[in-house]
Amino acid sequence: MDWGMENRLARIIKPGSHRTVMLAADHGYFLGPTRKLEDPGSTLRPLIPYADALMVTRGVVRSSLDPQMDIPIVLRVSGGVSIVGPALSDEGLANSVKDAVRINATAMALSIFVGTAHERQTLLNLAELVDQGTEHGIPVLAVTAVGKELEKRDARYLGLACRMAAEIGANFVKTYYCDDFSKVVESCPVPIVMAGGPKLETDMDAFELVHAAISEGASGVDMGRNIWQSEFPVAKIRAVRAIVHEGANPKEANQVFEEAKAGMKS
Repeated sequence: MDWGMENRLARIIKPGSHRTVMLAADHGYFLGPTRKLEDPGSTLRPLIPYADALMVTRGVVRSSLDPQMDIPIVLRVSGGVSIVGPALSDEGLANSVKDAVRINATAMALSIFVGTAHERQTLLNLAELVDQGTEHGIPVLAVTAVGKELEKRDARYLGLACRMAAEIGANFVKTYYCDDFSKVVESCPVPIVMAGGPKLETDMDAFELVHAAISEGASGVDMGRNIWQSEFPVAKIRAVRAIVHEGANPKEANQVFEEAKAGMKS
């Protein structure tokens, strides 16, 4: 692996713990003004000191983020569809690697939709992006997306999608947690980052999910709504960091959360 590629990956997946806490905030590219993300800058600003990387679009980078901030950007580069359109899977490459370089992106992210009518299209998008990323020394994150087909979130399907992404050349993969998640991790030769998914009912549910994924081999998490839609988002991300980087269990993470909340109230 080229020095620049390896260096960029090390900025996201920290060498000390070999793990990462990514903060996902790219939802607007197909959902529009998601709750608590209507003003991305004000929502993300207090969370950035606790995140290892920020996954956003180029529009949010340029309109809402301070260029002097010190955080790796995982740039969402696929798009072209919306939640009200006929098929979320009908994505293309929405910006160029040259613009990723101008933004100083640390990595580029793209969704693949295995098992849909647009499977071939999105997998070829990934292949093209890997070629471009390799040429410029920028890692590629493949996101295994299933849209409304939630029944496909099992180890067999996610294992297939993650392995295909790695075979095509993705440097790391983002996928959902599932039963037998360890099998998905073991069958993928590149690091897997767990997607936070929809907002969970309780904070403890989120801590248990993160702990389970890390225990079964995930190299970290990429959480969005379960952090910035929390009533106490800074306390929430600090608790998640305790699990990912410090080996805390859900009960210990909840203690970190409660202590951080108390400190904010005092």
